[in-house]
Order: sequence, then C-alpha cells, then structure tokens
Amino acid sequence: MLTKTYGSAVQGVNANTITIEVVVSQGTLFYVVGLADNAIKESQQRIESALKFRGYRMPRTKVVVNMAPADVRKEGSAYDLPIALGILHASQQLNTERLGEYIIMGELALDGSLRPIRGVLPIAIQARKEGFKGFILPRENAQEAAIVNNLDVIPVDSMQQAIDFFEGREEIAPLRIDTRDVFQHTVNQYTADFADVQGQENIKRALEIAAAGGHNAIMIGPPGAGKTMLAKRLPSILPLLSMQEALETTKIHSVAGKLGTNASLLTTRPFRAPHHTISDVALVGGGSNPQPGEISLSHNGVLFLDELPEFKRTVLEVMRQPLEERRVTISRAKVSIEFPANFMLIASMNPCPCGYYNHPEKECVCGPGVVQRYLNKVSGPLLDRIDLHVEVTPVTFDQMTETRKSESSADIQQRVEKARAVQSDRFKDFSDIHSNAMMPSQMVKDICQINTAGRALLKTAMERLGLSARAYDRILKVARTIADLAGTEEIRIEHLAEAIQYRSLDREGWAG
Repeated sequence: MLTKTYGSAVQGVNANTITIEVVVSQGTLFYVVGLADNAIKESQQRIESALKFRGYRMPRTKVVVNMAPADVRKEGSAYDLPIALGILHASQQLNTERLGEYIIMGELALDGSLRPIRGVLPIAIQARKEGFKGFILPRENAQEAAIVNNLDVIPVDSMQQAIDFFEGREEIAPLRIDTRDVFQHTVNQYTADFADVQGQENIKRALEIAAAGGHNAIMIGPPGAGKTMLAKRLPSILPLLSMQEALETTKIHSVAGKLGTNASLLTTRPFRAPHHTISDVALVGGGSNPQPGEISLSHNGVLFLDELPEFKRTVLEVMRQPLEERRVTISRAKVSIEFPANFMLIASMNPCPCGYYNHPEKECVCGPGVVQRYLNKVSGPLLDRIDLHVEVTPVTFDQMTETRKSESSADIQQRVEKARAVQSDRFKDFSDIHSNAMMPSQMVKDICQINTAGRALLKTAMERLGLSARAYDRILKVARTIADLAGTEEIRIEHLAEAIQYRSLDREGWAG
C-alpha cells in the first residue's frame, strides 16, 4: 500500500515541501531513498522503538521510504514523525484520510514523545503558501509556527497524540496568536538603557549619529573606558523594528536553531558579540548544509566586534563584501544559498597592545613602531567601510559620582526616528537604499552638497590633518546625518566640523 505524508526541507531562510512516500510490500529490510542524510537513515531505530513502546508493530516486510524531490538533500531528525505515520498508514494500523492535509514534522524519542526541531517559521510560511490546512509539530515549537496566520498549528506532545488526532479520538484546538498584538506589546523592550551610563556624552552623541544614519563605527580607547557597555546599549536607540523586519529576523534565528523552546516573534533588534577566536565560517555562514553565521544573525541589528585587532585577518576580510552588499552568498557544488546580512558593525579596540596610548594619565609602555603595527592588523579596506572613528577617554571620578540622571534611550531614540523618517522620504524611490550610510558615491555628490565655506573647511581639514581620500565621502555622509538630526536641509559648516572629528584613524601621525 502506498501512503503519502508531507514534510519540509529548509534551504537558506526558505523551505521546500517534501513528499514522503511509504510503501510496505513483500520482502525484507528498510530502505530510505531520496538523498537522505545519516540522521534520517537512523530514524528506523527511533521509529521502531517508538512504535513498540506505544503498542504498534514495525512491519517485518519490505518498507521503502522515498523522499521527493529525490535530488534535494534532506537533513536532520525532524522527519521521524511523518515517516512513522506513513508506515502506520501503509501497514493499515492508522485509519485516516487526512494525512495529506497537513505538514508533519517532529523528532521522535524512543518512547514516542516528540523533541523540538529548528526552522519552524519558514516551514509554516511555505505550508500556508502551498495551501495546506495545518502544521502538526512538537508543542515546544508551536508558539513560533503560530506567528503565521491562516494556518492550523496543531501542537502535539507525542506520536500517540498525533495518531489520536488523525483518527478522531482527540480534538486538538489549533494554537492561535494575535501576532500584531504580541508585536505591539513586546517591541522595544530592552534591559540596557543609556540612562545607566554616566558621562561619555561625546560617545553617546557619536552612537546617536551612527544609529540615525545606519553608519558603522569603531571606538578606540583604553580598557575600562566603557566601550562594551556603550555598544550593548546601541540597539535600544535604533528605530523600532517593523513587522516585516521582525519576521525576517525571526526566520534567520529559527533556521539557525537560536530561538529556543516556546519562543515566538523576535521583537527587539539582535545584538551579536562573537569572541575574537571565531572562524570565517562561523562569522559569515556555511557548512555542508549552509547555516547562517553571526553576520546574518545580526540582520536588522548590531554586530559588535570587541578587540578588533585580535580577530584573525581572514575573518575580518570576509566581512568586506557583506558590508557593501548587505547579504552573503554561500555557494556549493549543487546549491547556492543567500542569507540577508543588513547589520550595523560596531567595533572596539585598544589604541595599542598595552592599552594606554594617548591616555590622559597613564603612560604607554609600547616600544617604537608597536602602536602602528598593532593598528595595521585592521586593514585599510575594512576601515574604509567604517564611517565613524570615535576616541573614548576614561570617565572621571566626578562623572561617575554624578547624581543627575543621564538621558534615556527613549529620548535619544525619538531623535533617531525623526532623522530616519527624513531619510525614508529622501530615498523613497530607491528600493535598496534606506539610510545615509547606504548611499553610493554618485548619490553623495547630489545629496550631500556643501557651500563654499564648507568646501574650504573640508579642504583645510584634509590637508592639515592628513586625511586620506577615502575619508571624503564618509565625512559627507556623516555630515548629512548630523544635518538630518538637526532638522536642516542644508549641510552647515558646524555639521561638517563635527563629522571631520570622527575620522581619527585616517589622520597621519595619529599613532606616532
């Protein structure tokens, strides 16, 4: 007897429906065909144990499981449940005509209970798109799948519960979530706030500019100056996530298995801070079955690289293309997968190996040329993609003991939102440009025009400070953002002056 059940295979951040055909016929042995990996082939032992534990029998005849399309690789243990139900139906131990109405996914334990799986959200989206009535899956994943409307999400705890549902012995009410209500009540709930930071007003201002224009930034300063603390609070001043951005971000974290159990929609911007020992593949993504890396997990949020020169050179260099294109393409012999990677890069570093070069009180003990060699660990092409270079100085005792409350993230965020609204209107005719940082060079000339006094100031700054040519466009983009924050259409001389000071690492002689 031939039985068909339906599962799904996740590729990149999208899912493809898999037809699971089961035939029980005369003969012996258990066969799984259709480019299944070892985890699927090992399902026979899990399925057989689960069936016996629940009082069913594993057919002692020939069982063939075909997973179509046969030229698409299938991986993971999430196909246990649809294969088990297909075997029961094909061996006439399960009496139902509704198997074809549902996408079924779940990993079986030896006692027939279900364990959670990854990639549930893209599977649910594809199931709704293809007109399936519902999605049967482990209870721990139900909250995530219920984000998708117009799809019956049926949470089950065990294989037996799924069997009882199909045979009508148990009614399971579909889990329903008002996605917009959940989104509105949980969006922008951050634990870290700029109100907790005493002093460092100039750094807060720089991060406000970075958030307003979508600019990448690097903070240079001695240990203990507050670089990491400030970076962790950056997501709290970024514009609120839109529903579309929240869905995109949740899909990526779902595919990577980072949502956890009983998780739902991600409503805050991600903040990822990988250790400097990270590999190229872990940062960008990849593997035999390509998975998203840290830059994709930072999509619509912040990627923070602490102690930037300590990262391997190759790791930093692979970021150059994703920073420009805001996506990463992973190519294999038979497949090419694209992951989104629209993130803000925030980096921090000490100015030298000992950490105290240019410190107002402590003396640097690094030898001649050491500081320059340390800074040279970060390549020019990478620095070219970082708009703001911010020097961080230690907080004084008076600032630390200040009783006056600092400005909150909510207040800063309001100004950022207004500046982003101006940019949204400015770039409304460009689908791939949403902020000042995304402007190409030709557009910079048209949008970031400066008057005669501004040109004179910029020329003087480049000559006296020894600024490199690559700093020119960056200064104009940052000045445009500062003008947007000030609510002026014209880039004034004070906006240019402030932008010029954020190019520390471009100055000749900065490192001695």
